Amino acid sequence: MAAVAIALIAAGSTDAAETASLTRSGSALLTVMNQVRSAHGLRPLRADARLEGAARKHSRRMLRTGTFTHGAFTTRIRRAGVRAPRIGENLAWSSGLASARAIVQMWLASPSHRANLLRAGYRIVGIGAITGTFNGQRHTLMVTTDFAGR
Repeated sequence: MAAVAIALIAAGSTDAAETASLTRSGSALLTVMNQVRSAHGLRPLRADARLEGAARKHSRRMLRTGTFTHGAFTTRIRRAGVRAPRIGENLAWSSGLASARAIVQMWLASPSHRANLLRAGYRIVGIGAITGTFNGQRHTLMVTTDFAGR
């Protein structure tokens, strides 16, 4: 049985997009996220290298420190150089083989995570999907998803 957890934060303020290079897990998450957005009549999210770098760094930090928290979310995004009117973040981790679809379904089941995923003004996203050891569980997928737009 896979253990999965999610967390969210939303904030006001941030800008633009650069091409990102997603991991296989990150790419799968973006595909499912955009399928859901499309089904709700929303524009797809575009991967942004700055947000992706911030998200990956945060996922690595959570694995390294054994924590599951947003931390200084706004500061982290600002240091990445993103300046948009609105930013948000969803987190997830899975100690099993949770699929991208399962993670997105968990986000959809949570009103605050759903709000981030389906916010019409979000245009860019960074996905840091990193596998490592978390709470003694090897092969844990740690996900930080940072959103930006209006």
